[in-house]
Amino acid sequence: SAWSLLAAAFLAALLLLRRAPALQPGGVGLVISGLFQDLIRYGKTKRGCGQVPGWLRLLQVPKRWFTHFYVVSVLWNGFLLICLFRAEFLGESLPSWIQDMHHTLGRDSHSKDMGNEHFSALLVLLLLWLHSCRRLAECLWTSVFSSGVIHIVQYCFGLCYYIAVGSTVLCQVPTNVRNGKKLSVHICWYHIIGVTMYVWASLHQHRCLAILANLRKSRSGKVISLSHSVPFGDWFESVSCPHYFAELLIYVSMAIALGIDNVTWWCVVMYVLFNQALAAVLCHDFYQKNFSSYPKHRKAFIPLVF
Repeated sequence: SAWSLLAAAFLAALLLLRRAPALQPGGVGLVISGLFQDLIRYGKTKRGCGQVPGWLRLLQVPKRWFTHFYVVSVLWNGFLLICLFRAEFLGESLPSWIQDMHHTLGRDSHSKDMGNEHFSALLVLLLLWLHSCRRLAECLWTSVFSSGVIHIVQYCFGLCYYIAVGSTVLCQVPTNVRNGKKLSVHICWYHIIGVTMYVWASLHQHRCLAILANLRKSRSGKVISLSHSVPFGDWFESVSCPHYFAELLIYVSMAIALGIDNVTWWCVVMYVLFNQALAAVLCHDFYQKNFSSYPKHRKAFIPLVF
């Protein structure tokens, strides 16, 4: 339910984006429009949305703090991965507070064991952790952050998101149904497809992020500019934000690895779809407004579609 509400909220923001009034000097409209624009934009997309009131600028933090999201994710989801691994392979019980969290979120610890769902959850939690490790490494050693900013609400939301998404994976299996029995691993066709798609999407996301970073570096790898340029190569030939599209594919691959029929995770995928679509539309508009020769055939988010 929570993930469905989040997906609906970002879909509503996407639909309202074109109807949001431009910022005008003075009046209640300035405050409302300023709040809306400030909450959905970050980095370069904050430019061109009008003069933001001074008090709103006090609620902004550097975009480079994105790195903190992946630090939290690596630590938290790594901890959950260890807990689940020990529970499944060593027959240990999950910590009592995790079982209490399961109960709070509506998962019955004595619900029926669906067979391979334990290994599927373990695999997806591993993929999520590896994804966070790669993104952290890219933030530290690949990406070149400018002086862009994000709203403090976006920052706090991002920190909570990576805690929630790992907990969601863990809650897809009963906490103590194994009763000390070790996990029996059965690799199924959907595990193979999911992992293959995950690797493919991750490679393309890394390539696209490297292309963006190289726009600001010399051939020797030294940062020579913090300005924005038009990227070319890989999936940039089709869409403005292929790294966002790759992010969606990564979450779809996890949905497949969970067994395809996991409704909760598909709600997470819907959230990622609308969240990344909103960000992609804003980036696409930025490119079109600031570069007169920007390729007209490029879509914003999904090749040939959107």
